[in-house]
Amino acid sequence: MRLLRDNGLTIVLSVLSLLTIIGMLCTGWSVYDLELGQHKGAEISLATYAASGHFLSSLFENWESEFLQMSAYVMLTAFLFQRGSAESNDPDEPTEENDTSGRISHPNAPWPVRVGGMVHSLYSYSLGIALGLLFVLSLALHLKFSADAQNAESAMHGEPAVSAFSHLASAQFWFESLQNWQSEFLSTAVLVVLSIFLRFKGSQESKPVASPNRETGT
Repeated sequence: MRLLRDNGLTIVLSVLSLLTIIGMLCTGWSVYDLELGQHKGAEISLATYAASGHFLSSLFENWESEFLQMSAYVMLTAFLFQRGSAESNDPDEPTEENDTSGRISHPNAPWPVRVGGMVHSLYSYSLGIALGLLFVLSLALHLKFSADAQNAESAMHGEPAVSAFSHLASAQFWFESLQNWQSEFLSTAVLVVLSIFLRFKGSQESKPVASPNRETGT
């Protein structure tokens, strides 16, 4: 079926995302009910858990780190180089697009390109902007629900609640964030370096199998 062939990558990744979120929800519910039982608390329903800080904090904590990785990767690869990597522009080749007029009249060009001016300029960096905004949104949601999770745990121990603003300055919030950020930056660096020496036939993230190690880009 042509629809599946043309959109298979997005479909498979979307299905895998949904399945892993469901798995995370079910296993997190089991873990949280166990914690409640240890504190003599009543078990909660799956629907209640799905709206809890315990689940949503973990969910957006991971989204935050992924959008940080993608936005940083998109932006940094526009200005920085790694000779020989499939993930880098060639430092010896110009990276500017051929279009310098700010307007393309081709009927199949995206409409912001055809409009030109400020709209064209914003569109030129729209991928990085969108990923950056998704990172900021995920960070804000992680903060909100992390504070909720902290307050739920504090209530079990008879401790006072804290505001999201106060939680922003806590070691707990930054530990949650930084433990994911470091892995995202590390995994991206590993991909950049390994793509110099290793290949995966047919992948857009790999150079052609016969390409020299020193050759940069795909």
